Amino acid sequence: MNIKRMLVLLLASLIAFGALASVQEVPLSELAPEPSERQATVLITKVVDRYHFRNRALDDKLSSTMLDNYLDALDPNHIYFRQNDVGTFEIYRGRLDDALKEARLEPAFSIFRIYRYRVEERVTFAKSLLGRDLDFTRDEDYVFDRKDLPWPADRAEQDDLWRKRVKNDILSLRLTGKDGKEIREKLGKRYEGILTRALQLRAEDVFQIFVNAYASALDPHTGYMSPSTSENFDISMRLSLEGIGAVLGTENEYTEVQRLVKGGPADLSGQLHAGDKIVGVGQGDDGEMADVVSWRLQDVVELIRGKKGTVVRLQIMSKRAAAGGPTRTVRLVRNEIQLEDQAASAKVIEGLDGMEGMRIGVIDLPAFYRDFKASAEGDDGFRSTTRDVRALLKDLAVKGVDGIVIDLRHNGGGALAEATELTGLFIDKGPVVQVEDSRGKLEVEEDTDPGVVYAGPLAVLVDRYSASASEIFAGAIQDYGRGLIIGEPTFGKGTVQTLIDLDRFVRASDDGLGRLRLTMAQFFRVNGESTQFRGVVPDILFPFASDSGDAGERSLDNALPWGQIKPANFKAGNLAVPPTVVERSGRRVSEDPGFQFLEEEFDLAKQMRDEKAVSLNEDKRQAKWEEREHIRRLNENRFRASADLELLPEDPAKDTDEEDADPAEQEKVDDAISDIQSREAARILADYINTQRPLAAMTP
Repeated sequence: MNIKRMLVLLLASLIAFGALASVQEVPLSELAPEPSERQATVLITKVVDRYHFRNRALDDKLSSTMLDNYLDALDPNHIYFRQNDVGTFEIYRGRLDDALKEARLEPAFSIFRIYRYRVEERVTFAKSLLGRDLDFTRDEDYVFDRKDLPWPADRAEQDDLWRKRVKNDILSLRLTGKDGKEIREKLGKRYEGILTRALQLRAEDVFQIFVNAYASALDPHTGYMSPSTSENFDISMRLSLEGIGAVLGTENEYTEVQRLVKGGPADLSGQLHAGDKIVGVGQGDDGEMADVVSWRLQDVVELIRGKKGTVVRLQIMSKRAAAGGPTRTVRLVRNEIQLEDQAASAKVIEGLDGMEGMRIGVIDLPAFYRDFKASAEGDDGFRSTTRDVRALLKDLAVKGVDGIVIDLRHNGGGALAEATELTGLFIDKGPVVQVEDSRGKLEVEEDTDPGVVYAGPLAVLVDRYSASASEIFAGAIQDYGRGLIIGEPTFGKGTVQTLIDLDRFVRASDDGLGRLRLTMAQFFRVNGESTQFRGVVPDILFPFASDSGDAGERSLDNALPWGQIKPANFKAGNLAVPPTVVERSGRRVSEDPGFQFLEEEFDLAKQMRDEKAVSLNEDKRQAKWEEREHIRRLNENRFRASADLELLPEDPAKDTDEEDADPAEQEKVDDAISDIQSREAARILADYINTQRPLAAMTP
């Protein structure tokens, strides 16, 4: 992922908690920096200079990155500006650093005014094409992912680009069965919506985008929230978490599902998956389906969020479909996400070939959670990761398991204190993680409670989405030699952010100055190595781990580099993995239908990521989708047959709508796919236990 996509996601995530305060067009005369924004600029640069961990100079080099970031934030797909526009902006390339130091924000507003003019020009042109006859038998392609391509050279090139864009939009709807009138109405509203949202951007929005162009040049996790964004953020945090339980982002003008919250309506439905794109949102069972292609992320979020018990319908383009592919409708009932829905759970795996009668307990840990409010109020029964896992460990001991796997796949982190305390369940006592700030001050988080709750054989299962607190726990287990780490290299987020209210630096401000999310420290393992960038590398890698190089922190521009400090004072462990354990796992994985299916899915996902263009020939477009879908179904059916699951029709045309699929059957399929890796982790741990038994028998 390059900076263009990352900045769009960063800005969207920062302002995804509320819609625009005004629905009226903002006159160009009002698009000018306010005194409060100049004041905020001064404070932001000073705070960054003093406290940011990277300590990067605000100079001409950073100015150049800022300009690129700002242009890509406004026009990430390079379809609105032309090369002569961008050439005009070159005057600012080495000057934005000085402008920030002096709180001169006029360059940002001058660029934005041209952007707004270009949006109006392009929308007018696109709407003019809707009444024309277009040839869908002609062999030509539309490049839908232009973020790495130059801006159009001139108006003629830009007109041809937009002709293909409109043709692609029309073809996408034709392939869903819509007629000409429906298509013209739908696309007319879509294009008008693009213009409306551009016209509604206020000076505060322009300032926020520009400051984030600076912030993201420092690192991917530093960002700015304007006063109104901060207010909406607070409102969101005070309200119950009611919605569908999905984390959303933006990719090529589409709203994309990045992650599902375990226990939420989307997760429980089995109909929505990471990578799916949301192209429409409807309220209730019969409300009009709003076309949300090209919408700002926060506006889509507002449509999807709603009161518990209400219905929202989502029009979904599968993650496996190319841009403009076929869609399906998913009906979800909004609900409140409870802590219990994300709590740790356990199961026992036994009876697998090669386990020789052993029973392996698997503890699934979706997040590092803690009920801080109940804890602060003195509630002795407050819920937390460590408390729940402690109880599960005791229960598994009663069941007589031979070893335990902690499953941290898709665990994005959470409370640092829980990562420390959870580690303490498996080690006697000692340091767990080191935290160094921008001034070199080092703090060590320690497990001070002597003794262990579980001292038996242990493994930790991780993937490319295991981040932050997950990496602290896995890294400590590895450093102490306490257990095997299995799976993929983890995400690699080893930095610490804090939210700084800029108003605290001034006596009073009628308008408010907003907040800065600042990277101010970095995590280091007890062996002195950072979890940043590289993540935690497993002792035993699964075959698709090689594809994780373009995932996580490693894929983000301006990510802080890996680092190293002195090791903490701890007793390092030496858990050597016998070659026979690695060899046996390799043989099993190569013959396992489940892993073959996962590798095929990873290959398909990579093909989709690498695809930048689609055919505008209707027959070829339809044929390619059918061929790809046929192959995908054959792959999945091989796996389903091996797991005694209901098969999919090989012909997509004979399939029932996914929204009408049996949720119980879909849950069986999802569980079987999830179990592929956890079952192999159990086998690996069983093999390891077997290699240690002769040594244990010889110990006096």
